[in-house]
Amino acid sequence: MSDDEQHNQQFEQASAGASLTFPMQCSALRKNGHVVIKNRPCKIVEMSTSKTGKHGHAKVHLVAVDIFTDKKMEDISPSTHNMDVPNVNRNEYQLLGISDGFLNLMNTDGGTKDDVKLPDSKLGEEILAGFEVADTVMVTVTAAMGEEQVTSFKVTN
Repeated sequence: MSDDEQHNQQFEQASAGASLTFPMQCSALRKNGHVVIKNRPCKIVEMSTSKTGKHGHAKVHLVAVDIFTDKKMEDISPSTHNMDVPNVNRNEYQLLGISDGFLNLMNTDGGTKDDVKLPDSKLGEEILAGFEVADTVMVTVTAAMGEEQVTSFKVTN
């Protein structure tokens, strides 16, 4: 085997190398920011810092809500330790149609997206009702840690 053949490798998937999360010191986190708790992307709703103990570090008590399921989660971490912060992206799409529980969406560049599910919640029912009566329905899709979900919508006539 020659030297060139040894370095010929096949890669199944190529990406920009963007990580799903990035580390941030616990004391630098802020209310309404994002944090990963129990491997779920969450939005911080409450935060408090305790004083340094006799032998230890100041602790940060975080109360956060999962951005996809709205479940409340809590975590306590030393303020000097790092916590993962999810990379959260929000994109707006125009709703073209709904088929088999999936939304047919178009972005601002004219590209289509067909892999976002209609939410099972009240939001999904409101989107269906709005789509039947309105000229244009714009939906906001939030993406974090490999998950995507419609989080809001607006109707224009």
